[in-house]
Amino acid sequence: MAPRLQLEKAAWRWTETVPPEAVAQEHIEAAYRVGLEPCQRGACRRNCRGNPNCLVGIGEHVWLGEIDENSFHNIDDPNCERRKKNAFVGLTNLGATCYVNTFLQMWFLNLELRQALYLCPSTCSEYVAGEGIPKDKDYEPQTICEHLQYLFALLQNSKRRYIDPSGFVKALGLDTGQQQDAQEFSKLFMSLLEDTLSKQKNPDVRNIVQKQFCGEYAYVTVCNQCGRESKLVSKFYELELNIQGHKQLTDCITEFLKEEKLEGDNRYFCETCQSKQNATRKIRLLSLPCTLNLQLMRFVFDRQTGHKKKLNTYIGFSELLDMEPFMEQKNGVYVYELSAVLIHRGVSAYSGHYIAHVKDPQTGEWYKFNDEDIEKMEGKKLQLGIEEDLAEPSKSQTRKPKCGKGTHCSRNAYMLVYRLQTREKSLTIEVPAFLQELVERDNCKFEEWCNEMAEMRKQSVARGKIKHEEVKELYKRLPAEAGSPYDFISLEWLQKWLDESTPPKPIDNTACLCSHGKLHPDKISIMKRISEYVADFFYRRYGGGPRLNVKALCKDCVVERCRILRLKNQLNEDYKTVTNLLKITVKGNDGFWVGKASLRSWRQLALEQLNEQDEDTEHSNGKMNGNAQNKDESNEEKREEEEELNFNEDIVCPHGDLCISENERRVVSKEAWEKLKQYFPKAPEFPNNKECCSQCKILEREGEENEALHKMMASEQKTSLQNLFHDKCRPCLGSWPQETDELYIVSQFFVEEWRKFVRRPTRCSPVSSVGNSALLCPHGGLMFTYASMTKEDSKLIALIWPSEWERIQKLFVVDHVIKITRTQAAGADPESALYGSEPQLCPECREGLLCQQQRDLREYTQATIYIHKVVDNKKVMKDAAPELNVSSSEAEEEREENKPEGEQDPDFNQTNGGAKRQKISHQSYITYQKQGIRRSTRHRKVRGEKALLVSANQTLKELKIQIMHAFSVAPFDQNLSIDGKILSDDTATLGSLGVIPESVILLKADEPIADYAAMDDVMQGEAGGTLEGFGVQGR
Repeated sequence: MAPRLQLEKAAWRWTETVPPEAVAQEHIEAAYRVGLEPCQRGACRRNCRGNPNCLVGIGEHVWLGEIDENSFHNIDDPNCERRKKNAFVGLTNLGATCYVNTFLQMWFLNLELRQALYLCPSTCSEYVAGEGIPKDKDYEPQTICEHLQYLFALLQNSKRRYIDPSGFVKALGLDTGQQQDAQEFSKLFMSLLEDTLSKQKNPDVRNIVQKQFCGEYAYVTVCNQCGRESKLVSKFYELELNIQGHKQLTDCITEFLKEEKLEGDNRYFCETCQSKQNATRKIRLLSLPCTLNLQLMRFVFDRQTGHKKKLNTYIGFSELLDMEPFMEQKNGVYVYELSAVLIHRGVSAYSGHYIAHVKDPQTGEWYKFNDEDIEKMEGKKLQLGIEEDLAEPSKSQTRKPKCGKGTHCSRNAYMLVYRLQTREKSLTIEVPAFLQELVERDNCKFEEWCNEMAEMRKQSVARGKIKHEEVKELYKRLPAEAGSPYDFISLEWLQKWLDESTPPKPIDNTACLCSHGKLHPDKISIMKRISEYVADFFYRRYGGGPRLNVKALCKDCVVERCRILRLKNQLNEDYKTVTNLLKITVKGNDGFWVGKASLRSWRQLALEQLNEQDEDTEHSNGKMNGNAQNKDESNEEKREEEEELNFNEDIVCPHGDLCISENERRVVSKEAWEKLKQYFPKAPEFPNNKECCSQCKILEREGEENEALHKMMASEQKTSLQNLFHDKCRPCLGSWPQETDELYIVSQFFVEEWRKFVRRPTRCSPVSSVGNSALLCPHGGLMFTYASMTKEDSKLIALIWPSEWERIQKLFVVDHVIKITRTQAAGADPESALYGSEPQLCPECREGLLCQQQRDLREYTQATIYIHKVVDNKKVMKDAAPELNVSSSEAEEEREENKPEGEQDPDFNQTNGGAKRQKISHQSYITYQKQGIRRSTRHRKVRGEKALLVSANQTLKELKIQIMHAFSVAPFDQNLSIDGKILSDDTATLGSLGVIPESVILLKADEPIADYAAMDDVMQGEAGGTLEGFGVQGR
């Protein structure tokens, strides 16, 4: 079928020869494309939107082919959720809890730990009383041990393919949406578990964590002078091995036990020598646990970037590990077998995915645990520690080293778990009776769910088969044959009817109606013409309406469109005609007034108007259908259109009559006006003998008189108050003039508005009132002290001489008189003079104003502060010019600070007086004061200084994290100060520490220390600590 635009043109081609008054039924049907040939299946790849008779590609292919029962429902086979024989049970990932799942699977396959947990007595009151657990009550574990018990029992005997660990995760208080540090989680959870089990009476339960995971080593320090040996014994639950610069696991262990020299500033204080001596220190392994956890320190802090990074170094490890060479005592059994490899996929330390390779202790087979999915590793798949990286650039990939039999190497393994080799048979563990009862109850629920899903699938298939036959039959009868009755129906509704996933709603054709309540010609592209038989079935089955049959074809819309299209085609010819007619001089009273601006753009206006007329009918359709949103949008658009002048409205005065300015209009002939009226039938019409607006003439005369009056008034006021206008010979409170003992005060705003009027009396309104009430509080008291009026408040007031005040009282209305008086004894020192005000200061309102100012400076968000890094108590000026003297710059800043606050910033006048204010209220003065007492907002930033965005409720620790990212200085190396005050309380907010917008904080950095563990603690704190709900401390 031809493209949609070609079909659009073909549908209206008849308008070139048919005038609007000659439109007949055949033309209407052509406009609605009733006679177009329907498309055949196979000829069209997709549905033809321009052809209402094309019923191909609307979703019918699903129903016309062979029956696929799976298409009748969206329910997965419940048997896919069933646990396979001799398979392990997976764990659901709750968002970012894959690291928890890996540890749970590893601990579950530690049979001794599982057996000990099963021996923990339950705190369930019904079970303890021997009554059993009620069937109508869900089991809610109370302790971490009970959560772990229940989880292990489900992992052992559940029929589900995977289970949900959300109860356990919620009990630990973990954030499921944020990935935590897996190594830190392991430490904290073992600490929590040991503390919980320590309250058990059974020693096999109480000591299980220490038996399985706890070993001992000693820090041994030997004095080089006297040979004295000092030993500090400590327990460990995992060995943290540095992998930088190493390729084999044994090399990492050797470095961990390597001897360290204590020399220079790091010398050791020997109690025998009673002085600091050179010494050596090393770690000696005293005893090893049954389960040996080796942490590979892949995540380290990068001081250059200020972030953690992952070391993607290949580390080789064997399935058998002989620890005897590393032990202090060589007479034990220290051969270990690899039992688990924990893996982090991903190149970043802050994201990725955790997987575990764990050995089944009963069969010796290896399995990959990946949340819900568990896969047996055998043959070529048995590559321990190997997983594909997520989104790693191919350039950064290094070649994997070759590994011999019984050895493996990994770039993603971050923890290796070894079990002491033993010849004893593996344990056979039975689930306790009360836990087994809970598991069977869960299995029953699972079976009920499977049966329910299977029945729903069966019912969906049955309904689908019935509808399949129904749709197949209806689709055959869907096309409307030539000459037979038909209906138009929405294409969108038809597609939903053919889409089983979205049950069809009642038919709604209101969006396709024109303003006359019939089918809009422009909506034909989203409609389809179907047979009356199928339409009757649809409306009977689904309801809705209105029905759009042959009577719904709108003749009025077709006639209007015909008129518009013909005018568009005629527009260019008429433009030439009107241009020639405008060249003819009009004689007599036969012409009409037309605006010159309208004449310049009439062709463009006509074209826009013709294009918009169809849109107007759509807006009216929205109103007719009661669509409130469309109605509002239509009204808003109409208001915008009204603001833009239509044709010939540029010569209409505000009173709706002919404007008085003849420069804006000209006379055109009657023939030219009639041509223009065809395009603008509603344009205002003014014959050339029409008189101008009488009201406008009167206003014009009054305006000229007012301008003259304003000029005279401005001249008189300027002459009377010449010094005030030019701001010359003004009194100053700081150096009181000797010739008078009283001065008057007016608002600076009044003075500025008055000066504007005097400068431009014809453009600005005259000032009639002084408006001193704005300087007073609600009680009638003055808002400013004498001292403040000499400093920060001086920009808000204007001082007036007594002689000027007399003239001001004659020229303006004065609501309140504000006067400053000086009282001085005869012959006394001028500095001993006393100053008072009328009215007097209101202390309560003044105090409230100052408190509000301070509060505003302590409550801010996203404000800018500046950080200066200093070295040897001097500000760093990176890349500064050689002649720039730091000390002189500081002296200049100090001089600037000592200036009156209103004079610090050259932009101060613009900040405080630039905005036009109709009325100054008490709240306005709060704003004024807020601007006045702050340091200059135009901070002159120097090189080496960095700006940070902060909030008042932000803590000092959070600011240090920002500074770390900006300057690459670790938080514990930062010494911060402001105005000589040291900032040390990391938990205090910036507002409480006196940090306000535009503050400058000095940063002095200590020499960095190689303490990656401490830096990791800082970064861990930034990301949010694990298990913080339990307050568990790491070992």
